[in-house]
Parts: sequence; C-alpha cells; structure tokens
Amino acid sequence: MRRTRWRRFAVILTPSVAVAAALTTAVAQGALAASFFISGDTFKIAADSLTGRGMSIYGMVNVTRQGKLVPVAVTGVRSARIDALCLSVLFPIPVLGPYTLRLTGDHDRPATAQNMFFDVSLLKAAEAELNNLDIGVAAGSLTSGEVSPGDRHSKFFDPDSVAMQGTSITLNNLRVKSVAASLGSLDLPGAQLSFRSGVDECF
Repeated sequence: MRRTRWRRFAVILTPSVAVAAALTTAVAQGALAASFFISGDTFKIAADSLTGRGMSIYGMVNVTRQGKLVPVAVTGVRSARIDALCLSVLFPIPVLGPYTLRLTGDHDRPATAQNMFFDVSLLKAAEAELNNLDIGVAAGSLTSGEVSPGDRHSKFFDPDSVAMQGTSITLNNLRVKSVAASLGSLDLPGAQLSFRSGVDECF
C-alpha cells in the first residue's frame, strides 16, 4: 500500500495551485468566462481528525461579483468521518464590531459527510496520511477521487490539467481556510449554530 506523509503532501499541492494560476491568466485575457460567483471572504474549518475515502485535489479559479479572480485548490472527499467539526465565519458589522457565526457538533459523536469539496487557500494538518496516491493524473480522468459536479461543467475546469487522487486520507488536527464548500450530505449530531459578538473563530 502506497502512503505519503504531510511534508510530501504540502509539496504535492503546488501543481494544483500552479494550474489555478494559469487559469487566472486565461480569464484575465478573456479566454475563459466565469460561471459562478463567490463572496471572496474566507471562513475557517477545524477538526480533531478527518478520515475519508476517495480523495481528489485539482486547481480551479473562483470569481467574486466584483470580478476578482481567486485561484483555489479544490480538495474533495467522497465520504468522510469528522471528529470535533467546527466551522466559523467572521462578520465585521459597522458600529457593533465583529460577530462570529459558528457551527459545531457533539464532540462525542463524529460528523459524517458525502461528496464533500472545499475550495481552499490554506490547508494544514499536524499529521496526514494518504494511501495509493496518484500524482499527475488528468483532472478529467479521476477515478479514486472525483470532480465537484459544479466544477465539471465550468469553463474554468480543464480536464487535461494536473490533478491528484488517493483511495483514502487521514488528517489530524486539521485547519482549513476556504472561500467555498459544497457537500452532498452532512450528518452533524448535536449541531449548534451560534452568532455572537466578538471574535471566536475555530482557530
């Protein structure tokens, strides 16, 4: 069984980001057109651990309503178990100051997700293990991992661009900064959504 550790994984992210940067240039030159818009603000996701099957990473470009181009590395997992999931969004409110929207679950019961994709600007983990990793596979030929349905039909998606995939992934002490996310389903036992004054992000 082929495995890799986090130091190698961090290096592996570079080709996907490079592809995203190339797509950014194409958009700026009018070769491609934006197919959706994002707010452009980042939100944070943290977890004690994430264990998943069917991992994929590929480069994309997101666009804000103002036309700003945002290169991202899309990280997808077909099915995942997530321990101590936390998602937070910081809202600066005039006069009142910052407020934090925070979504958490029961620490004693893991969340489960299907067809999960994060458009990330930063992904860190204290330890990562990936099994049966393929680097350099064409994005349109992913088999172990998948392409987000919203990306596959986008003009930003290049099926011949560099991507990577693995049959399984384990990330411990996960920290993610993301500009967008999509999940086919999320089961979050003990879900709690709060919106409070002050800065109380997941990390």
